[in-house]
Amino acid sequence: MNKMDIINKLATDINVNQKIAKIAVDTIIESIKKAIINNERVEIRGFGSFTLREYKAYRGRNPKSGETVQVEPKRLPYFKVGKELKEMVWTDED
Repeated sequence: MNKMDIINKLATDINVNQKIAKIAVDTIIESIKKAIINNERVEIRGFGSFTLREYKAYRGRNPKSGETVQVEPKRLPYFKVGKELKEMVWTDED
């Protein structure tokens, strides 16, 4: 499922045109992005939470050449699945 699929589903489910649904989806996504950039935690109950994780610098290895390289510190978005979604996905049928 991609962004356009979500827009179409929203438009169908609440009986609005695609333009209104696109504005709604874009607003939600932009709000989440801005919150993460501002180091705020975004929690959607039953789905999961988005946070910003900071990673320290470390010495890594280039897998192609084998040489040691210095990896700079970085900040990356992180998603943690919520308990309800995890339980819905989890199956013991393996």
